[in-house]
Amino acid sequence: MELELCAASIEAIQLAKKYNLSRIELCQNLEQGGITPSPGLIEYALAYGVETHVLIRHRPGGFRYNNDEVQIMLRDIRECKAIGAQGVVIGALNERGLIDKKAVGLMIEQAQGMTVSFHRAFDDTFEFVKSLDTLIELGVNRVLSAGLARNVDLGLSILKEMKAYAGNRIQIMPGGGVNASNITKIRDQVQPDAIHFSSTENHLLDESSMFSETIMKVSEEKVQRLLKQIL
Repeated sequence: MELELCAASIEAIQLAKKYNLSRIELCQNLEQGGITPSPGLIEYALAYGVETHVLIRHRPGGFRYNNDEVQIMLRDIRECKAIGAQGVVIGALNERGLIDKKAVGLMIEQAQGMTVSFHRAFDDTFEFVKSLDTLIELGVNRVLSAGLARNVDLGLSILKEMKAYAGNRIQIMPGGGVNASNITKIRDQVQPDAIHFSSTENHLLDESSMFSETIMKVSEEKVQRLLKQIL
């Protein structure tokens, strides 16, 4: 089973390398659910020797995008490919709350040669069988999900059904609220292909500055506790 760290900082990249994790999902602004990172951060992660899958999400909020927004994300995918990222993490829904086959298909075309994961936009759909069938048909490699719920504890039963239904056709990667207290339960009950976690905590950045912000920062102690349970 693979372990993927949601990495939104230099420190997270370094911890992924230090603990020999399978890969990272690289993003920025975890406080808003994550958006596409800068080219500089992508290059840094790759130069640091970490397998890097880049989140393609140009703004926070929901996952219904107009044509201009889709075009921006296609540009971001091309940029990631040119830099050398091993994968991209994408997602788009239509006005009915289903997978936007046209937008996702265009993204997959641009990502040719890279691994494609579908992010937690999946959990904003309403019927996992139909959504999985669509992603399999489109050729998506992996889906990140909390089982159509806000967190993996609430969605555990659906995650088990998803894994049984998916078989070997698409990888199922639980994520959203994964921690040291539930990761072994997820592993044993779902038997997923991978598990996604962030191990963050709130951190007041640059307290003495008038521009100080509270951010979600990776905690090495949380990473250690989680790995102790699973390895």
